[in-house]
Amino acid sequence: MTSKFDKIRPYNNDDLPSVLSSLVSNKEFIDTLVRFQFANRPAFISPILAFLMKQFVSRKLDKVNTLVDFQRLVEPYMKKMIKNTTTSLSVSGLEGLDISKPCLFISNHRDIALDPAFVNWVLHINGQNTVRIAVGDNLFDKNWVAELLRLNKCFVVERSVEGRREKLNAAKLLSEYMQQSLQVDKQHLWIAQREGRAKDGIDKTNPAIISMLTLHKSKSTEFSEYVNNLRIVPVSISYEFDPCDANKAKELQQSENEGGYEKPDNEDMRSIVNGITGRKGKVHVHFGKLVGSQFSSAKEVATFIDSEILNGYQIFATSKVALDLLNAKQSETNALADSKRTAYNAEYKVAYNYLNNKLMSLNPSEQHKLLQMYANPLLRQQQKRAR
Repeated sequence: MTSKFDKIRPYNNDDLPSVLSSLVSNKEFIDTLVRFQFANRPAFISPILAFLMKQFVSRKLDKVNTLVDFQRLVEPYMKKMIKNTTTSLSVSGLEGLDISKPCLFISNHRDIALDPAFVNWVLHINGQNTVRIAVGDNLFDKNWVAELLRLNKCFVVERSVEGRREKLNAAKLLSEYMQQSLQVDKQHLWIAQREGRAKDGIDKTNPAIISMLTLHKSKSTEFSEYVNNLRIVPVSISYEFDPCDANKAKELQQSENEGGYEKPDNEDMRSIVNGITGRKGKVHVHFGKLVGSQFSSAKEVATFIDSEILNGYQIFATSKVALDLLNAKQSETNALADSKRTAYNAEYKVAYNYLNNKLMSLNPSEQHKLLQMYANPLLRQQQKRAR
């Protein structure tokens, strides 16, 4: 049965046979798996590896009859990623929430794939169904990527539509879909607080996101009542190490120098792979207080979400080291490092060595951007406390 949401919704069980068949027969998908799994392979054996990979994938997908089966197939890889690339995953705030009722989780945005993945994982290990995930249509350019995303409960945010009326219609459809997901389908949702990652480490909610959520509100319903019924939960995700930090610093500096940044082809996919495979150290997920009925505008809601995300952000030693290095004069940097190595615990030493290695590959302007990226959450917490 067709639905007005078909072009943006995640796949359902009825879609599985055709989608899984399409994935197995997609050469680019199979070749991508080969490159990911056998990065240092000799070129001449690629066709053999592709043949074997296709057989392996086909056998795995033959056992998938439902979307739950597919997510169970992915679960061991999530466990492996957490084990191999993090030193710990901690959670706070969940005990104060009633997650038996559907929630709209709005989080800061540092990593394309991992932000919703970690929220999903935390909910999963606490006995909850995984979330439906809002994903920009820039990630749906390749058919096999779109299929994988929609198999993993992702729905489409149509950002590339042109024309004022078309943009409004797309936003209205998205607003209606999200409202139905929460109140009819009883599904948790996740959406980032802004379009694009916060590469500078400053987590700010775009009020336009909140305005979009309320487009499906009836004229007779008060803004405060509608927002309250969405059960919005601010979520703060903190990474000790950002696998994409150097690339973010370069992008920020290029944008500053040239007035913009033109994203190369496949950059999003490279960022996703680097985020998944790269070292993350400690990861913390904090669930803030529910957005209540006390707000009368999108800006007020955004300000509350920002405050909750900042309060819940876990400060790691990388932020402290970065701020120390930013505050030190160039001539004092080495002496500072030596004194801190003695005065602070092992975490400070690890953070200093990590950042120092990153800085060696960057020019001075890019180094400043990288240090700001790590220092900004700590700076903003200090500024908030000083008010």
